Amino acid sequence: MRYILVVLVLFTINLKAQVVKVFDRTNGKPVNDAQITLSDKIFVTNEQGIAILQNVNVSDGIIITAVGYEKAIINNPMLENDTLFVGLVPNIFDIGEVVILGNKWEQKTDEVPITVRTVPISDIDMTNPQTSADLLGNNGHVFIQKSQLGGGSPMIRGFAANHILIVVDGIRMNNAIYRSGNLQNVISIDPNSLDEVEVVFGPGSVIYGSDALGGVMDFHTKIPHFSEDKISLHTSGLLRFSSADNEKTTNLNFTISAKKIASFTSFSFSDFGDMKMGSYGPDEYLRPEYVVVTENGDYIEPNIDPQVQKFSGYKAYNFLQKLNFKISENWKAKYGFYFSTTSNIPRYDRLIQYKGSTLKYAQWYYGPQKWMMNRLAVENSSSNAVYDNLKINFAWQDYTESRHDRKFGKDEIRERTEHLSVYSVNLNAFKNINKFTLYYGIEGNYNIVHSVGQKRNIYTGEIESYASRYPDGSQYSNADAYLMLRYVPNSKIIINTGTRYSYVNAFAKFDTTFYHFPFLTLDYGQGAFTYSAGVSFLPGNNWNLAINTASGFRAPNIDDFSKVFDSEPGNVIVPNPNLKSEYLYDVDFRIRNETSHYFFSLTSFFSYLDNAIVRSDYTLNGQDSIIYDGTMSKVEALVNTGYAVIYGMELEAGVEIVKNLILKYSTTTIIGHDDKNNSIRHIPPYNALAHLIYSKGKIKTDLFAVYNAEIPYDYLAPSERAKPHIYAVDNNGNPYCPQWWTLNFRLQYRFADYLHLNFGVENIFDKRYRPYSSGIVAPGRNFVFSVKFNM
Repeated sequence: MRYILVVLVLFTINLKAQVVKVFDRTNGKPVNDAQITLSDKIFVTNEQGIAILQNVNVSDGIIITAVGYEKAIINNPMLENDTLFVGLVPNIFDIGEVVILGNKWEQKTDEVPITVRTVPISDIDMTNPQTSADLLGNNGHVFIQKSQLGGGSPMIRGFAANHILIVVDGIRMNNAIYRSGNLQNVISIDPNSLDEVEVVFGPGSVIYGSDALGGVMDFHTKIPHFSEDKISLHTSGLLRFSSADNEKTTNLNFTISAKKIASFTSFSFSDFGDMKMGSYGPDEYLRPEYVVVTENGDYIEPNIDPQVQKFSGYKAYNFLQKLNFKISENWKAKYGFYFSTTSNIPRYDRLIQYKGSTLKYAQWYYGPQKWMMNRLAVENSSSNAVYDNLKINFAWQDYTESRHDRKFGKDEIRERTEHLSVYSVNLNAFKNINKFTLYYGIEGNYNIVHSVGQKRNIYTGEIESYASRYPDGSQYSNADAYLMLRYVPNSKIIINTGTRYSYVNAFAKFDTTFYHFPFLTLDYGQGAFTYSAGVSFLPGNNWNLAINTASGFRAPNIDDFSKVFDSEPGNVIVPNPNLKSEYLYDVDFRIRNETSHYFFSLTSFFSYLDNAIVRSDYTLNGQDSIIYDGTMSKVEALVNTGYAVIYGMELEAGVEIVKNLILKYSTTTIIGHDDKNNSIRHIPPYNALAHLIYSKGKIKTDLFAVYNAEIPYDYLAPSERAKPHIYAVDNNGNPYCPQWWTLNFRLQYRFADYLHLNFGVENIFDKRYRPYSSGIVAPGRNFVFSVKFNM
């Protein structure tokens, strides 16, 4: 039968307790919360995909259903040792999948009025990404910008960096120095340790608080499950190679399960070489020469192969340890230790800058990007008058990052280092009351920032003090409370509404040793209410309509208030302690129809950003220019301006052409401008993605094309026009972003449940292209191999 795989044979049928174990046919993983129906009785599988059937006769036949899987009807069950093994086939279009918003509660996607897209483990295994940034970019709805190979700044609906939120296992990663420019912190999350990723589109401030203006990326790492009887050990791993950057990745995982304790351990190491670009495209993207640093000074070396982007490679290390404890039937505790670090990461977009006819920088690199988190979670599932489920998260995060730059021919390298400690706690609960479900919670975060600066002579080692990027000892904190209500008056209408109050405080003392600021301290405190209200309508015949209105806010952080840095050649950003919060007002509308053989979804949105924080001309002590790093630079600062408008449309469709062969297509159009009619910096180009997927038995293939439209000079944001070195040149000599497209192929072959082989060819026609706003050129023709094993 197409829908099931029954692998063991019938020995006995009687009315004693019998066991059914349900698993995913494609990857062998257990399926929890599957419903097993026999006559008028229903049983539900646990985390191991197991349900114990008491006092029933399975010979009468059973029906097994699970969200995201095709129904299994078993008329003649076959058991061995009283156990029935059933493999479920996933729905080809993930119909009715479940999302876990904020790692707090589960809801079906068709019952949620906001747009949420899930990247399940099956997609992660198939796409086989280098980093979590690449994982996000593979779905076609999140645009990824890279200033360097060791980067990946997501853009969602015209927002990026500190305007979108990163969440890992219920803990927000965004901290006090997340900047408004491009941000690469998402690469600290190891894609090989993930179970799934959820991307929330549009403001998520009611659920997540400040920073969730454009959207939220919610990462769920693998969960170790308890064993029903004896202790078990499971090992898995990956070896991966890609040719364009000579990548070598190794991953090894261990899972130990017992009745009351379970452990998951993951190690990953990646070594990325210099990226090679494609052969056919703009000559402006080539790397004709580079700087060589020697004991006797700097000199320019011609690049033997200008397609090789010299000094773009780096290394990355990841470690994850998770422990689950079953304290009692209703109480569970979870501990997680997360650690990620890198080697030095060359900032490629700065290394290709020229001053006149000579390369401007001899060195420009980020120091090791270190992230460590300790997380303790406690969950209680005993229903009482106050809650049906309660979750409490405690976390301590430790960040270290640094910037190092030296101009060509200079002896001194400028070095700035930041170290942060972030302490977090959040409590979330829900209570079902008839047709109502009440969700509520509180959250608090406290950041302390240490920032130092120095200049170091690379030949003598002599060190002198230099201005830090931020005021040392800065503090940043927030305290929030939220309340949400879900009401289901009938089977066709689901109403979701809620509100959140957030209070944010920032404090800093400015050092006037290097810059004579007209202010000495920053002491900011402001509160904000946000709301959301939406309706999902299910009229029947597989139709789903939804409308949602929401507000969002983002309070300025320490980076916004107080940084001093050169944003681009000839410009310097200075502090502005008078900033206020930004507010976003958004309306979303969705219409969707889906069956087991096709789906269609159209989402449109309109967002109005008020009191927007933007970079603008400024003065410091009455001067519009100052000497910065030896260069007369125009003074700029982040200021609150009028407004910005962003609107767009997202289309998805899919059809099963014939059995085992499906066609999927998606496209995204976003338009945005500020009150001066200037284009917004983080608006990606019109893009489209088409997949032709074949899946049968042990083999799965994916032939797909990616397209990005041109952005002409007139539609480039002013800040992008000021970076001509990363763009091609149009017929008028102005920078612009040309259109590009690629054809790509992936293949996965499952020799057995314990061994998978992945092969891919990216950019088959070897196109030379640079994604919008990126500093590094995309890889040329790239062969990717990986072997995954499960034991």
